[in-house]
Amino acid sequence: MNLEIKAVHFDLPQDYRELIEKKVQKIEFAQDMIVDLLFTITKEKDYAIEAHLNFRWGTSHHITVNDFNLRDGIEKLIDKIDAKVSKEKGKIKQH
Repeated sequence: MNLEIKAVHFDLPQDYRELIEKKVQKIEFAQDMIVDLLFTITKEKDYAIEAHLNFRWGTSHHITVNDFNLRDGIEKLIDKIDAKVSKEKGKIKQH
């Protein structure tokens, strides 16, 4: 799985990068199914945290969370990613 983290309009501190990498380990069960996991964090009035998931069978999903607190936004986004990956994994097992 290729993990990429980009920050727009600000420099993302190293501890937040490490937090994202640590939280991504929550979806280790699907590491062989995900080709790319791209995070983009944009700061304007609040933080817009986006994730773009590319699965090996060609499906891709775009998930966005807006939050004034970066840490809480990351937590919410990881929970949404976990739910999406679990749903996709279930779909694949059905076929």
